[in-house]
Amino acid sequence: MVSAAQIVELHDRQTRAWHETPDGAEVPQGAWLLAVDRQHRANFDLWHVEDEARTPGVTDATLADVKHRIDKTNQLRNDLAEQLDTFLLAWLEPQALPDATAPLNSESPGLIIDRLSILALKIFHTREEADRTDAPDGHAERNRDRLAILEAQRADLAGCLDVLWRETLAGTRQFKLYRQMKMYNDPALNPAIYRNLRGQTTP
Repeated sequence: MVSAAQIVELHDRQTRAWHETPDGAEVPQGAWLLAVDRQHRANFDLWHVEDEARTPGVTDATLADVKHRIDKTNQLRNDLAEQLDTFLLAWLEPQALPDATAPLNSESPGLIIDRLSILALKIFHTREEADRTDAPDGHAERNRDRLAILEAQRADLAGCLDVLWRETLAGTRQFKLYRQMKMYNDPALNPAIYRNLRGQTTP
């Protein structure tokens, strides 16, 4: 079910495809990889929406719109990471796994895959910077050094995912679904929203 190499390859392939043709990437086969793809797309969209907020000279109105889009996309990203864990736990349940007596892993597969997704984006854009022909002296070398670090970090993290899944199947480690409990988008939980709405209420 879970293969870190397959996930990393999917992240890299889709990142390249979405940059070349935003809506023309190949749709993965199978419910699991499709779920991984959707979660990565949310991170891809979030990365580029956040770039809009950093554009020099951006207006206050545009910043406000971008902030709302960032919040919405980040919520989706977290929801989809949770869905990855839900998917895996449902697949494991008929096998009486994870073993509730096994040591608990502090991070779930969904959260690891989310981190791998972000690393794929960092690697793609760092490689772009390393290959720039119009960059100042030292820029390419600095980014090649950064790229080596990012790729090493991703390899380590991918290895951790494979170990976690292997040990989960063996019953020697367990993971749980950890809800992110984001509050900023919920009108009932964010004071900046509900106090403002209360002030707008007609007596």
